[in-house]
This record gives sequence, C-alpha cells and structure tokens, in this order.
Amino acid sequence: MKRGAAIINTTSVVAYSGNPRLIDYASTKGAIVSFTRALARQLSPRGIRVNMVAPGPVITVLQAASREAEEMEGFGLGTPLHGRAAQPAEIAPSFVFLGSSDSNCMTGQCIHVNNGVHLGGS
Repeated sequence: MKRGAAIINTTSVVAYSGNPRLIDYASTKGAIVSFTRALARQLSPRGIRVNMVAPGPVITVLQAASREAEEMEGFGLGTPLHGRAAQPAEIAPSFVFLGSSDSNCMTGQCIHVNNGVHLGGS
C-alpha cells in the first residue's frame, strides 16, 4: 500500500460493552479492536492509517434474516439518542470520513456510531 492509504475495519459496540447472548461475536469484535491498534502502530511509519468504526444496532438484511419478525420490531428500540436502530446510510459517512484526507491525523482510532448505546439502553 502507498503512503496516505487508509485501512478501515468494522468492530461493534459489543466489543466495548459486551453482551451475554453474543459472547463469540463480542470476543471477535474485541479482537478487531486490538488488531486495528496493533496494525496502526505497525503501518504508521509507512504513512498508512488504520482505523475502525463501531456501530451499534443497525437494521441490515443479515439482522432481519437471523431474527424472528417480532424480535426485529423491537431491535434497537430504547437507544438513548433516537430510540431505534440505525440505517446503514447513517453509518456509512463514518467510513467515508476515515477513508478521506480529512482524517489524515487519525490512526488506531475508533468512531462509535451507536445512538448513545454507551450511555445506557439497548
């Protein structure tokens, strides 16, 4: 990769908050956090940025396919900011930002796009 390149990984809010029903998922997303930070340290001398985005609940095709309809109706309700799960289009700008030159001074960082889940709620 060339100097100025950007690598963007996807982790999850559960990497930071945990979830007793998603131990395997939370563990692998936590590993992505460590991997991203270590890779950022390794590649920063070459001028390559490595960052991550940690979404909270997001309505996706995978979510709908892996949950019962009744469960999907309540998915993400109670998040502090909007009281609902995010749409992919609401998460995408974070990836665009991290891939742009506007984030030139960022490496090893995480953008949390989670409707305030860290504040309490779902």
